[in-house]
Amino acid sequence: MPKSPAPTTAAKPGLTRTDSRPVVAGIVTALVGFTSSFAVVLAGLKAVGADPAQAASGLLAVTLTVGLGVLVLAWRSRVPVTLAWSTPGAALLASSGVPDGGWPAALGAFLGAGLLLAMTGLVPALGRLMARIPTSLAQAMLAGVLLQLCLAPFKALGSAPAFAAPVILCWLLMMKFAPRWAVPAALLAALGVIGITLVSAGTPVEPAGLVPALAWTTPAFSLQAMAGLALPLFVVTMASQNIPGVALLRSFGYEAPWRSAMLVTGAGTVAGAPFGGHAINLAALSAALAAGEEAGRDRSRRWIAGFTSGLAYLVLAAFSAALVSVVSKAPAGMLEAVAGLALLGTLASAVSAALADPDDRIAPAVTFLMAASGLAFAGIGSAFWALLAGLLVRLALRPRPGKKSA
Repeated sequence: MPKSPAPTTAAKPGLTRTDSRPVVAGIVTALVGFTSSFAVVLAGLKAVGADPAQAASGLLAVTLTVGLGVLVLAWRSRVPVTLAWSTPGAALLASSGVPDGGWPAALGAFLGAGLLLAMTGLVPALGRLMARIPTSLAQAMLAGVLLQLCLAPFKALGSAPAFAAPVILCWLLMMKFAPRWAVPAALLAALGVIGITLVSAGTPVEPAGLVPALAWTTPAFSLQAMAGLALPLFVVTMASQNIPGVALLRSFGYEAPWRSAMLVTGAGTVAGAPFGGHAINLAALSAALAAGEEAGRDRSRRWIAGFTSGLAYLVLAAFSAALVSVVSKAPAGMLEAVAGLALLGTLASAVSAALADPDDRIAPAVTFLMAASGLAFAGIGSAFWALLAGLLVRLALRPRPGKKSA
């Protein structure tokens, strides 16, 4: 006789221990996804011109669109598909600076990226064109834009060691004993440091700032913002989130609803753009929590984990304004330090992928250095020029037909 009864699909009142696993996995997926990277979103929105109210609106917008999008996709596909905001995209914003035209132009770029995502679902040729961009160059561009943000925790050690040291120490200890919770724990440590600072200084927190609210800004469109923000945002979101998200689901035996996912995330990005939402996409790393064994043995019921994560995101949206209100009063550099810790793993993976091929390292190296340089030309940021430079160098160094490389 087996030690425990086999899971069944028959409906029963209440939830058994086995039945509850997809629900718990979904809640954990949302908690890890939200707490591990919301600081990156705030840092990115602030860098492209958002004030605290606009940044709070942007965080609320992406949280709501992620939650609603997951509910639609998981319910319709019965696949444990999960969504997230574009963390690499937010890091790209953090390294880009305010575009010509300010915050409205940044929103126009978000809207443009959303249209490109939706078109990827409607026009298969666009997806094939994206697939032709060498992975090494896309990852090198991502690594370059991440570099400055990932340096922030260590710069903070020099400028504000009393604030930064506890956060970094907490992160390091959790990386040793519970890596999945390292960034959320570092965030809690940062909030504790901020809270102590506010109390000791007698700084008040306005109750009105704790209520989440969407703030409309009419997007403006400019060629510079489209080339310097929209196109790189689309590329890093596809290369670092959507394509890995599909691969991760496939590794657990599920086929991602690609066309539906691109349409839903594209439409969600377009809808959220006037309120400050930069981009949403298929989840990559956190998706394993909803698609793997932690979501239960019955593979046919793991979609419930994805659906539950959507509900959890909608609940977390209620706390977005409070988090922004507290974080906005943090010591200078604290937000960027937490964001940098959240992205260290992504930076390491991007560098590794960019330089994986020993015969193709010069073009990725040029792409990385160009992206990290912060070069802006004709109002267009370094990410665009980095990708263009990498493609040109790769083309120039490619062996001529019929001639073998030495």
